[in-house]
Amino acid sequence: MTEHFRIAQILRPHGIKGEVKVYPLTDDLSRFKRLKEAYIERSGQYEPITVDGAKYVSDAVVLHIAGMTVPEDAEKLRGLYLCVDRDHAVKLPEGSYFISDIIGCSVISTDGTDLGRVTDVLETNANDVYVIEGERRLMVPALKKLLADVDVENKLIKLHAEVLSEVGYFED
Repeated sequence: MTEHFRIAQILRPHGIKGEVKVYPLTDDLSRFKRLKEAYIERSGQYEPITVDGAKYVSDAVVLHIAGMTVPEDAEKLRGLYLCVDRDHAVKLPEGSYFISDIIGCSVISTDGTDLGRVTDVLETNANDVYVIEGERRLMVPALKKLLADVDVENKLIKLHAEVLSEVGYFED
């Protein structure tokens, strides 16, 4: 099964030529200028589309999708998500990971303590926060000083034990 990543949410029609205004869900806005192949996520299904134009307006991006020529076409996409498959996802810099690769990872500390599995990643302005479910629920910021090793291929994250005691939050 092909994995898809949401890169934008379609907000509304834009103009009279069938364009759509989208809210980016990616850190790399330049990706929209290069975007050609994408998918519309509708009821758990992914419909392939071709993007044949992109421009930036204030806090959003305006896209032209091939075959859409009037605002009524664009209106049918309001609220839906624009996605790409893993092969067309942006290449992340070293030390950065897709949230979907982090969720499900086992987490241990450098002293060998099994802390559980990552069940969620909360995105904040400062840094992401990993939610780990084990014997106790733990929330940790994704800080370089805390992350001893992140091995998404083997679904294992190792946290520095001494830093964990400073920044980890156990829910009791």
